[in-house]
Amino acid sequence: MSDDASRPTAEVTLLGRHYVFACNPGEEKKLQRAARYLDRAMQGIHAQNNLLGSERVALMAALNITHELLEVMDTRRSEEQQLDHLSERLERAMAGAPLPGQTAAE
Repeated sequence: MSDDASRPTAEVTLLGRHYVFACNPGEEKKLQRAARYLDRAMQGIHAQNNLLGSERVALMAALNITHELLEVMDTRRSEEQQLDHLSERLERAMAGAPLPGQTAAE
């Protein structure tokens, strides 16, 4: 078990508030990148309705980002299925094709 006190930390700013998070060694830049993405999403929601509390803004941003992620995952899954189908068609076509130097009648 790792001790959080010995883990690297990264300071991030979300909606103007500073937070320090522990993260795995070497992951600080990835955490900061994710925080910048989240902060932009939160800033956009806050700009549309500055009466919302920061917790509500964070939840709305999390839901929007989750929606984006699921859309990308669905698209990727669909594209993988299309590639699998094309690969199967190619394999079937190649199985019926004559070898180099042969004619179809051989």
